Amino acid sequence: MPDYPTIEACIGNTPLVRLQRLPGETSNTLLVKLEGNNPAGSVKDRPAISMIAQAEARGDIQPGDTLIEATSGNTGIALAMAAAIRGYPLTLIMPSHMSDERKLSMSAYGATLVEVSQEEGMEGARDLAMAMQARGEGRVLDQFANPDNPRAHLTGTGPEIWQQTDGTITHFVSSMGTTGTIMGTSAYLKQQNPDIQIVGLQPEDGSSIPGIRRWPEAYLPAIYDAARVDRVLDISQPESERVMRRMAAEEGIFCGVSSGGAVAGALRLSAELENAVIVAIICDRGDRYLSTGVFAGS
Repeated sequence: MPDYPTIEACIGNTPLVRLQRLPGETSNTLLVKLEGNNPAGSVKDRPAISMIAQAEARGDIQPGDTLIEATSGNTGIALAMAAAIRGYPLTLIMPSHMSDERKLSMSAYGATLVEVSQEEGMEGARDLAMAMQARGEGRVLDQFANPDNPRAHLTGTGPEIWQQTDGTITHFVSSMGTTGTIMGTSAYLKQQNPDIQIVGLQPEDGSSIPGIRRWPEAYLPAIYDAARVDRVLDISQPESERVMRRMAAEEGIFCGVSSGGAVAGALRLSAELENAVIVAIICDRGDRYLSTGVFAGS
């Protein structure tokens, strides 16, 4: 019988495609990596399976253990898939204002969902996860401090981008939430060519963009190293949503709000550069944002 792969083998090796219309007349090449093509629909599939597999390998978790994680959505969906693949009960804690599609997807994979208020936000979700662990209710994987998060991008996303661009990449653009994507990918790319510029995106004050955060100092992810990011751009919510809608209507790429922000950042860079090869991460697909109404804007 053929050695058929499992769904876990389908994580990674996502396409890298060229933008055709949004860049306009330019000597630059703008490329986007379609992480929505992962089985659970986002870039978070990579660290989700990495955190569980590596914890198993170290003996930190055992079959039957309950896993706990605070999430704004994509990591929760990815972990729900990964826990289902590997057979672990999972409790996810998220702010109540996240989209219905995200909540329903987590439940579909069999996860238990606990909500905190919008005011408590991700900080409150993280605090509750740690309190539950302290009460013996399960094991927190902690994407914000877990080195297996960026390691997934050091061994996967970074090498893929390097190979897919034949080593010609000059700029890498990524939204920053837990910062695992930008930390791991930048580590690999800088090893190959220290001149590659790493550009991170954070929301402007007052903007609420799913998946992108401007963390209070006390909650800054422990995996984040500011020295590994050459430049940080502030992105507004209206700009992210506008570019997100243009990606669907003009490029045929149906993506989420943080991905619109990443492409907006790439377009800003392109206006400053010549003969550059700019790669931006498309974190997820747009279908998990339909209920929020963001695609109905102008």
